[in-house]
Amino acid sequence: MFVQPWDASLDAAEWRTWIADGHDFGQLTVNGPPGRPPVAVPTHFTVDPTVDPTEVSTDGGNHLLIHLARPNPVWKAIEDDPNVLFTVFGDYAFVPGPWRAGAGTPPADGVPTSYFTAVQFTCRAHLVDDPEAKAELLRRQLAHFQPGGDHAPVAVDRPPYGRMLSGIRGLRLEVTDVQAKFKYDDHKPVEHRGAVADRLTARGQGLDVPTARQQRRRMDRVGPWEP
Repeated sequence: MFVQPWDASLDAAEWRTWIADGHDFGQLTVNGPPGRPPVAVPTHFTVDPTVDPTEVSTDGGNHLLIHLARPNPVWKAIEDDPNVLFTVFGDYAFVPGPWRAGAGTPPADGVPTSYFTAVQFTCRAHLVDDPEAKAELLRRQLAHFQPGGDHAPVAVDRPPYGRMLSGIRGLRLEVTDVQAKFKYDDHKPVEHRGAVADRLTARGQGLDVPTARQQRRRMDRVGPWEP
């Protein structure tokens, strides 16, 4: 992923906070067999809660937890090459050209762009097939997605999950590197960024509002861009 200096994460806490703020759905990409395209799988994920996030470096050191159906074609690809990429993106919006026209420039000469946040994890995949290990993986995922505990116990010898464990395989993705991109025109003047955020909020389509929120948050931290 190409990251301009002004689009880079300001620190590791920025992308970690963004992930923790409800961005728990992404795409797993695995190298395909020779002569075949990569295999891509959209899926929810969780960060392993047993790892202390304060001890995770910007180069990884954490684990992402995933489970998928056993018939999924991704398993053969992972067995052939466990080096994978997991991408999470969100808070995106199309910004029309006239909104980006500089002072004294005809609006029609403004160049459009896309705003977005993306975090890419380079990982080494570890398969989880032991029934109890799969049950523990599901328990950790449910603790994230259903923290109220409104679900049946996940146990290998109890319904409904016990009989379903054979139909899934788990994945523990060992993170070896992280790239984060916050593309919100941080190299533009503060007044320009504020005006675009106002227009996004007023338009209010799709993810315009959270995109504007990210732009304002970055603007408050970055201020005028300095190389």
